[in-house]
Amino acid sequence: MTYLMSLLLVGLVFGLVGVASNPSPYFAALGLVVVAGMSCGIMLNYGGPFLSLILFLIYLGGMLVVFAYSAALAAEPYPESWGDWSVGIYGCLYLGGVVVTSLLFWNGWFEQSWVPVDELFEFSVFRGDMSGVALMYLQGGWMLVISAWVLLLTLFVVLELTRGLARGALRVV
Repeated sequence: MTYLMSLLLVGLVFGLVGVASNPSPYFAALGLVVVAGMSCGIMLNYGGPFLSLILFLIYLGGMLVVFAYSAALAAEPYPESWGDWSVGIYGCLYLGGVVVTSLLFWNGWFEQSWVPVDELFEFSVFRGDMSGVALMYLQGGWMLVISAWVLLLTLFVVLELTRGLARGALRVV
């Protein structure tokens, strides 16, 4: 389990560095999908399969809107990829910052934090995420409705911004 968590955390850091160091929206959207997958895998290992699935599906729906908007506004014939020198320099700087920060806080913070929820109680009947889902709908149901309304409004705003002069959603700016 420790090797899997280490792999997911390293993938999360590399995905975040890929998003931060890349000026092209195509590759940044791919990096965000990698970050979403790795973070949902981390949440899955901590005992939240339902919440990680819902987060992944909602996040990928939002990423679809963001990717359509950024791809419509940044129509580059030859976008910079992760293999270019400028992107590689920024990636090395960001990874160096992550290494320096982790060396500053390396004083045994990771030893007790990798215990999954299902291993905390020996004879537990309830899953760790089911009570959280019930609490989320009980106390935060109105916020869920407002969030759905805001996402729908954002979708219409993005479609109106990318429409232009009645030339369709995909155009060169």
